[in-house]
Amino acid sequence: MTEHSEPQQNGQPTPRNASPSGQSLPGAPAPEEPQLTESTQPRSPLPPAADQAAPAMRSATGNPTQAEPSSRAQRSTHLTTAQGARLATTDHSLRAGERGPVLLQDHHLREKITHFDHERIPERVVHARGAAAHGVFRANGAATSICRAAVFQDGKETDVFVRFSTVLGSRGSADAVRDTRGFAVKFYTDEGTWDLVGNNIPVFFIQDAIKFPDIVHAGKPHPDREIPQAQSAHDTFWDFVTLHTEATAHTMWNMSDRGIPRSYRMMEGFGVHTFRMSNHDGETTLVKFHWKPRLGVHSMVWEEAQITNGMDPDFHRRDLADAIESGAYPQWDLGVQVFPDTEDQMFEGIDLLDPTKIVPEELAPVQIIGTMTLNANPTNYFAETEQVAFHPGHLAPGIDVTADPLLQGRLFSYLDTQISRLGGPNFAQLPINRPHAPVNDMLRDGMHQTAVHTGVAPYKPNSLDGGCPFFAGAQDGALIDVPVEIQGKATRQKPASFEDHFSQARLFYRSLAPVEQEHTANAYAFELAKCYEPVIRQRGVNVLSNVDQGLAESVAAKLGLPAPEPQQLEPVATSPALSQVGREWPLDGRQIAVLTCGESDASAVAELVEQIFDAGMVPLVVAPTGEPMGDGDGSVAVARTYFTARSIEFDAAVVVDLPAEPEPAVAVMFGELHRQGKAIAVLDSALDSAVAVGLDQEYEGTAQLSGTTEALSVLRSALSRHRVWAR
Repeated sequence: MTEHSEPQQNGQPTPRNASPSGQSLPGAPAPEEPQLTESTQPRSPLPPAADQAAPAMRSATGNPTQAEPSSRAQRSTHLTTAQGARLATTDHSLRAGERGPVLLQDHHLREKITHFDHERIPERVVHARGAAAHGVFRANGAATSICRAAVFQDGKETDVFVRFSTVLGSRGSADAVRDTRGFAVKFYTDEGTWDLVGNNIPVFFIQDAIKFPDIVHAGKPHPDREIPQAQSAHDTFWDFVTLHTEATAHTMWNMSDRGIPRSYRMMEGFGVHTFRMSNHDGETTLVKFHWKPRLGVHSMVWEEAQITNGMDPDFHRRDLADAIESGAYPQWDLGVQVFPDTEDQMFEGIDLLDPTKIVPEELAPVQIIGTMTLNANPTNYFAETEQVAFHPGHLAPGIDVTADPLLQGRLFSYLDTQISRLGGPNFAQLPINRPHAPVNDMLRDGMHQTAVHTGVAPYKPNSLDGGCPFFAGAQDGALIDVPVEIQGKATRQKPASFEDHFSQARLFYRSLAPVEQEHTANAYAFELAKCYEPVIRQRGVNVLSNVDQGLAESVAAKLGLPAPEPQQLEPVATSPALSQVGREWPLDGRQIAVLTCGESDASAVAELVEQIFDAGMVPLVVAPTGEPMGDGDGSVAVARTYFTARSIEFDAAVVVDLPAEPEPAVAVMFGELHRQGKAIAVLDSALDSAVAVGLDQEYEGTAQLSGTTEALSVLRSALSRHRVWAR
């Protein structure tokens, strides 16, 4: 772990060690500290950082190789052309005289510019902005009775690559927007690649994939001005979802705190659809997949999100990468809700084929079947995070799809998308997409073919290649299409159970804690207020009367609109599992601000920093300047100055000392920490100066300390509950 911070006023770089014991902060852009002047002594390129990993060394046909992963990287000590010829310079074009025109014969110029002109590939239509990490999934054996996939055998470890993303924004948009997040996991199983492509919200806007272009076109920026970017607070989105009311449940989740996660590490994931599993005896069950974060489910409040998108639009991707670099590896338990595979595919009156519905965990508990740990960052964003290709039709033996009409359309759409984005049908040969199981598919040629196939008979049956490849049976781990009886007329009708658009939104809203309900009402009011057309605002309020009259009246009042007439609503049970409030969680990777001044006792600050590091959290020392505190080996790195620090980076703060001259930024920070419900511990010696610049002693999250050794024990309770919710 190393620190990347601003240069100091004395011209000296900040020490890479953040504490006397050698512990350091994440974020260094290179594994070695750079020299002040450009080096002229040839040497090999630096290796990847210790926290980085690369795709496994597999051939284009899925076979293991003995090469080192770094052998795919450029290793020459000298600059060369793409053909390996060494170059003396890359700063000047070849000219006819010092002031003459550039010559067409300058091959290096043409090669360099041509490659640059073609560096970009088509952006994903949705989920364009993403962050990813490598990891491993370890099964606990609990799924072996319902699924024959080897990935679920007890103790089995499987490499994974996970990509998190926002739906609406472009690649250059911000992270902390109100939006659905993608949660896509690629399992490199021994039996072929399995992609579990889901979201952080378990219901979707639409029931049928034929409506997917409509919801995306409505949610994307208006086509005339290409604004607003990466948000749903505009006319076209609300015009669609208030007319197409099957979107109400998903919209309710989006307007809740779930729409702005605190971190990818504190975000649930869902497979959304119902899948079919089969065991070794051919018995089938229906399941829904859940990813449960070990750190708990936690979100930003609205003020935090607004500040974050201005101060650090890369907040979520930075948080994920820094946590992994720091050794605070994020973990999720994978669980399944299990349902009998009945003819009607219903459970407790809920249609399992309707992707706008959930089954409350109180009716069908989530059974944990394994744990995923993300333990390495990508080595190269483009090669891995950008080029990774997911597809819900990539399945392992024992896992099959159902007739969910949204899932059925996705089975076509994802494959079609990858061909467009990645230049042809051979996208599975890109290193990040290569299976960890041998491939013999008899597919040939096409754009970007990197395998060198042998044999003369890529067809079945054949005798010229000795009959190879051969078919596999169930005992060989073959994919088996579960025989499902299908009957009925071809029709564009939908089942009557799909007509219920509001009960699930009502279930979700009424399961929230009062503070979460308040946040949801505020989100609806903000979003609808951004709509230009009054009729769309009124229609949005009217739809809410089908969910909860109190919610509708609250939003109407905030918008200055008449409240709709109350509806006769059927009572619904609540599901406590849907609320983020009321439980306690681990503290791994939490960031603690340590507020100091130039005269602070460096040894006391160093001791506190060590304690925070040892507790698995990250201390960020804040001071008037970036000059290290203390001297020599006992110095402590200053991570932020008061000029650069902002509340959104911190989960809590410890006030050790404050500058004698009031810092306006401190007053701003205290106000934000109060409003955002974050804990503040202040030493007795600093209390008066803290109160003088805005610390509220009556704030429930304020605690007084006689010494720094008490800080962690005082902060632990509030941190484990995420916030001081009474605020």
